[in-house]
Amino acid sequence: MSSHIVSPKIYYAIFASLMVLTASTVAVAFVDLGELNIVAALLIAMSKATLVILFFMHLRYSEHFTWVMVAAGVAWLVILIGLTLSDILTRAWIPGALG
Repeated sequence: MSSHIVSPKIYYAIFASLMVLTASTVAVAFVDLGELNIVAALLIAMSKATLVILFFMHLRYSEHFTWVMVAAGVAWLVILIGLTLSDILTRAWIPGALG
């Protein structure tokens, strides 16, 4: 167990970063970027999640085994998303079947 002490300045900086990213999420929602709205929103959400995981969940100062477990979880998520997309993108859609 790591007993690393994090300065409050770092927590305030991360909090400010999260607030800026939240404001940018709201700003992107009001700007019409077409198909890129989803991409921009997901990139901002991934950035916020990374900050929370690294600093508030103390992953940055944890042992290497914890990093391996996080990497395994991310790899598993990528596999599941890839398999889901391979199913959805290869279907022969019937026009008008949904509505």
